[in-house]
Amino acid sequence: MRRLVGLVLASGLAFGMAAPISAETLADALISAYKNSNLLDQNQAVLRAADEGVAQAVAALRPVVEYNASISAARQRSQFSPDMANSLSQSLSISASMTVYDFGRSELGIKLAQESVLATRQSLVSIEQDVLLDAVSAYINVGLQTQTLALRQSNTRLITQELRAVKDRFEVGEATRTDVAQAEALLASAQAAEQAAQGSVTLAREDYLSRVGSYPGRLAPLPRAPELPKSLADAKAIALRSHPIILQVQSQVKASDLQIDIARANFQPTIRGTASVGATYDYDTETSFGASVGLSINQTIYAGGLKASFLRQSIASGEQVRASARETGVILSENVGRAWSNISVASANIQSTQKQVRAAQAAFDGVKEEADLGARTTLDVLDAEQSLLDARFAQLQAEAQLYEGIYQLLSTMGLLTVDHLNLGIPTYDVEAYYNAVKTAPVHSAQGAALDRILKTIGN
Repeated sequence: MRRLVGLVLASGLAFGMAAPISAETLADALISAYKNSNLLDQNQAVLRAADEGVAQAVAALRPVVEYNASISAARQRSQFSPDMANSLSQSLSISASMTVYDFGRSELGIKLAQESVLATRQSLVSIEQDVLLDAVSAYINVGLQTQTLALRQSNTRLITQELRAVKDRFEVGEATRTDVAQAEALLASAQAAEQAAQGSVTLAREDYLSRVGSYPGRLAPLPRAPELPKSLADAKAIALRSHPIILQVQSQVKASDLQIDIARANFQPTIRGTASVGATYDYDTETSFGASVGLSINQTIYAGGLKASFLRQSIASGEQVRASARETGVILSENVGRAWSNISVASANIQSTQKQVRAAQAAFDGVKEEADLGARTTLDVLDAEQSLLDARFAQLQAEAQLYEGIYQLLSTMGLLTVDHLNLGIPTYDVEAYYNAVKTAPVHSAQGAALDRILKTIGN
């Protein structure tokens, strides 16, 4: 199949178009789709939110420092004195608390957040593949519909010429009114088909705008298709090894195991340390100062079976995630096989339609010559021309199906990415924001770096 695909696409599938100067290439469309995708922007923000989960888990290991300031005024009268007495007091305290030891729950929480980040990164890659595949489909469809319109216009011109010739022959008595009526009916049908094709071009252009971010200009011929694996088995092996969905569910499995560990650790106590310092000033008394340190241990003795239920729930969720991971592999293998089969079918269709076009062209040329000699009617010529038109349509559709099928196969293998396609543009750096927030910075050199990253993202 690789050899057949190579032969079909060796010169660049162009739908019959010559390469225009300064034309928009498929690579240009893919780059534009990547840069203009709101869906990618949305999921990049989702990833940054997941990155913050690591920062929050790290912050849980750090001390919490709080202050409390108060001022109060009172006016009261003693039962032993008729005079009113005023009092004013102020206090200020600073306290700190920190988890000293929680039997690994906090560390497990950090690892859980990290696995969530890894899973979200792979989800972003899946979205990138969808965006690029949509752009490929839109590019191919614009070319297909444009060439379809060109064929329809050519057909209309040919039937118009035939109608004119029939009318001329009718004037000299060599054709009948029926011949003229048949030609007029076919012309009306061809004009209606041309209008429908024009509508399809308009729809294709709108779809291109939605998926790529701008209306298409003059499109260049499709380039040589990317290389395919040698066999279906190789394609499936690549998919099961590197597809982002597979990598995503692997992180989800690890996260489910961590959830079970956290649920078990919740049965253990928590040791916390506290420290505070404060001062109280009252106009009627002297200022008082105080400081304290403490260590506490806390453990739930009975919670009505709540923690045990959480553990059982975590175990059940883990089993569900593992089963989902296995099913994901099955579905992915099926999708690869289906994409591989579609390419085989499209390749066979191209061979068949090429033969069909050659045969239809020969038949049309023959019928045309016979009609010139009076052995065929105008209707015979128009029927032969319609058969040739149908064959060319079929060939265009088979070529489009083959080329799109190749990119569909790349997508099912997890290889339809900016990096694998060598588009030569900078992609979203999944490490930059993560590295800036993973230590939960507040005001530091890392915080300044985070400000710069956020400004870059905003631009």
